[in-house]
Amino acid sequence: MKKIINDTFLQAAKSKKTKHVPVWYMRQAGRSQAEYRKLKEKYSLFEITHQPEICAYVTKLPVDMYDVDAAILYKDIMTPLPAIGVGVEIKSGIGPVIDQPIRSKVDVEKLGELNPEEDIPYVLDTIKLLTEEQLDVPLIGFAGAPFTLASYMIEGGPSKNYHKTKAFMYSEPESWFLLMDKLANMTVRYLKAQVQAGASALQIFDSWVGALSRADYQHYIKPVMSKIFLEMQEADVPLIMHGVGASHLVLEWNELPLDVVGLDWRLPISEARKLGVTRAVQGNLDPAVLIADWNTIEQRAREIIDQGIEQPGFIFNLGHGVFPEVNPEVLKRLTAFVHEYSAEKLKEL
Repeated sequence: MKKIINDTFLQAAKSKKTKHVPVWYMRQAGRSQAEYRKLKEKYSLFEITHQPEICAYVTKLPVDMYDVDAAILYKDIMTPLPAIGVGVEIKSGIGPVIDQPIRSKVDVEKLGELNPEEDIPYVLDTIKLLTEEQLDVPLIGFAGAPFTLASYMIEGGPSKNYHKTKAFMYSEPESWFLLMDKLANMTVRYLKAQVQAGASALQIFDSWVGALSRADYQHYIKPVMSKIFLEMQEADVPLIMHGVGASHLVLEWNELPLDVVGLDWRLPISEARKLGVTRAVQGNLDPAVLIADWNTIEQRAREIIDQGIEQPGFIFNLGHGVFPEVNPEVLKRLTAFVHEYSAEKLKEL
């Protein structure tokens, strides 16, 4: 494996002191990059991820362009689902669309098991290519969390309210917990295979779990998340949890056996700390700020850094992912600012 020269991200994820605040951006690979858009004229997302050389290029591109402290593997949370029998297509302008949504316990029972080496060798080959030959920063692997995956599988695609998902959860608890268990087993196998291939950290995206109340999270979701994170302890890599619109759940995440709590822009870091979040934190610039004027961007970034460095264990990121209208030069400039400003501030502490 190629030596990681810059391990600042890994140190911060373990709540250790660093000389500067590490930076990476969700959806930093793709979206706003001209080089990526050119590839997308020829290949779909799934076609890119099935070709390790091209996928590695897309994954490494932001590291080279922005000087970020970590790479995140280019793929989609839907990637492992076809292997367990879920037909999914990523439709432009819509997102993941499921051809046969789950409607009953029979549908859940039909779901198969993931065998990473046989089912998704291209993902593992991409990781090996990156970590053995190309990257000198950590590579973050990831997976979608069971609730978010289930929401697509039940709704049939993206949703604004998750009515069908919640109705299934409430009215078919036996089927729901069976689905959670199957998705948890898939997730653990998937994540362990990524670490074995060379990933240095893992992030679980529960993007839409904020749709649930805290009480529903505790009953229907937290047990399965505890299972996943407990089983991933043996991987001995930093574990990150992230969701959107889920500020009311951060203390639930803080109780899970993980290393980093991801925050979106709705909850300031200082407030999260006052609430009782003791884990390392990651976040939490509103992505919309990236298309504002530079003075605004710098001011918002400075405020976040000042709050984040009050104790060791802070990773600068966005509250959600980079979107297509963001100028790559802004991300490059922001990365440099975070590095320089935080280095000066940390000298004073």
